[in-house]
Amino acid sequence: MRAINEIIIHCTATPAGRPVSVDDIRAWHLARGFRDIGYHYIIYLDGSVHTGRPVTQAGAHCKGHNTHSIGVCYVGGVDATGRACDTRTTAQRKSLLRLIAHLRRQFRAATVHGHNEFAAKACPCFNVRAEFREP
Repeated sequence: MRAINEIIIHCTATPAGRPVSVDDIRAWHLARGFRDIGYHYIIYLDGSVHTGRPVTQAGAHCKGHNTHSIGVCYVGGVDATGRACDTRTTAQRKSLLRLIAHLRRQFRAATVHGHNEFAAKACPCFNVRAEFREP
């Protein structure tokens, strides 16, 4: 198993309410030259959690951090006009809390971050530090 010390949260940067599947994201990433989907977990609008790339493999979601992190992505992140905003459904919020708690138990040394902490992006379009304060 890889040494994991970061959990990085992302969004798909798609309009609120627009369904996006693991297969959709995989196709986007393959078109960009990735060997597979870059995220390890994807949270659909209904709150269901789906696996992407196996956790045992480095992701392709945050330049300079992939070898030691897990990428978690929720579907959404922009409003109807394309502006960044927190579009998470209640179900997505609950699932994200559960998934992060599970990953923190599994990878005790891991800290939780938003993609925007490492790149000039709005992603994941909410304040991860405020929502996932370190215990």
